[in-house]
This record gives sequence, structure tokens and C-alpha cells, in this order.
Amino acid sequence: MSLTYSIKEGLAGFSRAKFASIATTGSMAVALVLIGIFILMTYEARSVSDWLRQRVGELELFLDESADDQLGNAIYNRALVTPGIESAEYVSKAEAVQIFKREFGEDGDVFYDEPFLPASVKVRVTPQYANKDSLASLTSYFSAWNRISDVVYNESLLDKVMRNMQALQRIGGWLGLLVVIASIFLVANTIRLSIFGRRLLIRTMKLVGATDSFIRRPFLVEGIMQGLVASILASTVLIILYSLLRGFVPQFGTTSGIDLAALLVIIMLVLGAFLGWSGSFFAVRRFIKDVYLH
Repeated sequence: MSLTYSIKEGLAGFSRAKFASIATTGSMAVALVLIGIFILMTYEARSVSDWLRQRVGELELFLDESADDQLGNAIYNRALVTPGIESAEYVSKAEAVQIFKREFGEDGDVFYDEPFLPASVKVRVTPQYANKDSLASLTSYFSAWNRISDVVYNESLLDKVMRNMQALQRIGGWLGLLVVIASIFLVANTIRLSIFGRRLLIRTMKLVGATDSFIRRPFLVEGIMQGLVASILASTVLIILYSLLRGFVPQFGTTSGIDLAALLVIIMLVLGAFLGWSGSFFAVRRFIKDVYLH
């Protein structure tokens, strides 16, 4: 009976104080949009970071001069099934010459020397292996293979990329924390102002002997409802913004698509319900304590 009453009163309060409910729902929607934007940017930044580290950490296995195409293809197939390798490409001597001429242009003949253009196998690691320790381990592993003369990758550039990414992640973490704290304060203050207008109702209920938990429950239901409505509004805005962003930056969403949108909606619903519940809980708790019966 008590739970049914709390739900009915919570829903009634949601529709009774329309202006206060709209203000509270709007503030929560703004807070959730800010948090959602940060989540989206963090997710995409991590995807870009993985993509960049994969390409910077690409290994190239150079075959010795006596290796023919048959042996090169055999090494390519073996490299392709090595744990941690996402893809591989065999570059024959003829292809190496074409790449050299294409990159150096007409003046490339001055530097052309066929012995310095051996066949090779380019391997790209998975995101989990795109770090200095894993690449060093793979370099040692491939170097021990027969007919492999050298294994190289751009170690200095990888170190620079990883340092820059770590710095950006730290900055992003602090900015995210500030966004969350600001959102919590925004929601808590708005809910407190909303409940302040009904402090006389709280006093009346205490005068007739209602317990603190009985008084609190309808406000918690109302706060959760406001949070859910706000999360739906925020999810709609975020999905629209994300779709527009993907139109300008096609690389975004290439590994997520609708799964990211569905996950974002779930996160927004959970955060919205939590913000509404927590804001209402602490605001009502304060007013219940501050109500004087005499």
C-alpha cells in the first residue's frame, strides 16, 4: 500500500508542479548531454588512438636477397597466423621498386640500388599489441626466423605518439571529472529549489505523524521519473549530434555504429535515474531535518 501510494504521489507531483518539473528535467537533460558528449569524445579518442598506434607500430620484415616469391608468401602466411597480428601484406622486390620510384619520383634513379630494395612482409598488430613492449617482443620473435634479414618499426615515433596520447588522456580525465561535478551540483541545486516550494507540504506530513521514509519516497519516485525523461531527451540530442559529427568526420563510428548508440541510451537512462534519485534523496533529507514542528 505504501509503495503504491509513493508511486501515485510521485507521478502526481511530477505533473502537479509543472514549472518546477520542467526546470529540473531540463537541468538534468543539459547535465546528461554534457556527460554524454564527454563519453562520446572519450570513446572516439580511444578508437583514434588505437588506429594511430597500429599504423605507427607497423612492423616490416625484410627478407634476405636470396628469398624468392614462394618463400616470401610462405613467410607472409606464417606471419598472418601469429598471435597479435591483425593483417599482413607481402611486398615483392618488383613491388618494392615501384614503391621506391613512386615515392622518390623522377629523381629516384639517382638513389636507386636494387640490393637495397629487398622483398618484405608488412604486418599490422592488433590494438592490444600496439605498444612498445609487445612490439619489441614481436621484433625479437620475427628476427629469429630463417631468411629474415631485419625487422624494423618506427620506435621513436611510437614513443612520441604514446606520450602525447597519455597527456591527452590525463587532460581529458580531469575535464571529465569537472563536467561530472558541475552536472551533479547543477542537478542538486535545481531539485533543491523545486522541493523548497513544497516545504510546507513536508511540514504538514510530519505534523500528522508521517515517517521520514514515507515522506521521502514520493519525491524519490518523482526524481527518478524526471531523470528518465531527461535521459530520453539527452539521448535524442546526443544521437542527432553524433550523426551530424559522423557526416563531417567519416572516420567516427566506423567500429561502433548502432551498438554505440544503444549503449549510450542505456548509460543515459541509468545516469538519469541515478541523478534524479540522488538529487531528490539529499534535497528531501535536508528539508526533512530542517522542518520545525513548533
